[in-house]
Amino acid sequence: MGEVIATYEITGKSRSFQEKAEGIALGLTVGSWTDLPLLEKDQLRKYKGTVVAVKEKEGEIPAAEIQIAYPSGNYSNDIPAILTTVFGKLSLDGQVKLRNIHFSNDLKKGYPGPRFGIEGIRELVKVSNRPLVMSIFKGVIGRDKDYLKNQLRAQALGGIDLVKDDEILFDNELTPFEERVRQGKNVLKEVNEVTGKRTLYAVNLSGRTSGLREKARKARELGADALLFNVFSYGLDVLQELREDNEIGLPIMAHPSFAGAAAASPQYGVDYSLWLGKLLRMTGADFSLFPSPYGSVALEKRQVLSISKELTNSDLFKRTFPVPSAGIHPALVPQLIEDFGRDCVINAGGGVHGHPDGASAGGSAFLQAIDAVLKGIPLTDAATRHTDLDKALRLWGGEISARG
Repeated sequence: MGEVIATYEITGKSRSFQEKAEGIALGLTVGSWTDLPLLEKDQLRKYKGTVVAVKEKEGEIPAAEIQIAYPSGNYSNDIPAILTTVFGKLSLDGQVKLRNIHFSNDLKKGYPGPRFGIEGIRELVKVSNRPLVMSIFKGVIGRDKDYLKNQLRAQALGGIDLVKDDEILFDNELTPFEERVRQGKNVLKEVNEVTGKRTLYAVNLSGRTSGLREKARKARELGADALLFNVFSYGLDVLQELREDNEIGLPIMAHPSFAGAAAASPQYGVDYSLWLGKLLRMTGADFSLFPSPYGSVALEKRQVLSISKELTNSDLFKRTFPVPSAGIHPALVPQLIEDFGRDCVINAGGGVHGHPDGASAGGSAFLQAIDAVLKGIPLTDAATRHTDLDKALRLWGGEISARG
């Protein structure tokens, strides 16, 4: 029989954690144990949660890491049922942090993982040996279709691999969803004919949940390259439904909007590595966006690297692209490649659009920086041969620091 093993961090009185763990294991499964008749114990034994480990942690505030195994007979094999089992009412019970969930392999087989993954996305954009570069539409609220077309064209001409909608760009009269797909396809086709470079455009899939499937199918029919999806506003199971629909069949870019509501506290909620890492990968995201440790909306470096590890480690699933975001500019490229390696997406908004010579030069500066780093050339040396990179470093080349 398969099972999940949940890892929690809890606070309380020293030497009280074994009893607390036993109470959780019973309370979230059979409810009680010591008072049950022997016959009922025999009947319920295969459903009883089991304490796997209790490890008290050193510190001023007594805390412990506990692990509890939940037999698969307690839940259907879907993320909503499993989250409700291991952390439903427990999430309301004081300072408890869900650090991780280990899924047995027979349970993992019920999840699709990414449709494309890192290797599949690389094949689409024909880039095999470097980090990909992504940019974001900026300042588009209240703007018309021509404004978006011009922004998209400028970004693609700079050699950008991927361009995504802003997550707050929803269906609206000025830039309707279907028109964004149609015009995006036409603009990128025109640029491809000039440069020979394919750029993918991720359109924001939004609206009522009941209409998402048909809307995504329509996007594919119109020639969409990829979907941006605010998964934590809708739910992980909705992401999985979109991934598993073969009539959609598009890469899915998971945006972290609203993820902090469940994960930001160090004492409560869900660990970021589980939320933005393991579960997004299992349910089908090809890209996972998360705050970088360098910008103003920053996570600690330890947290960010743990997310990246969950997205790319050896598993039954294809690997998901880590996409560190926020506060990214060309001067950060050496640090990004040191922290995330070549299998990441470097995602920039202001770092592209804020270039003194515009978005095309901004995209070019990132590619020049990446090329220099991979060849072992200092950025300052490369800048003497590349005007776009030189101007970017003059603007952003100050001190670089990461949280944690």
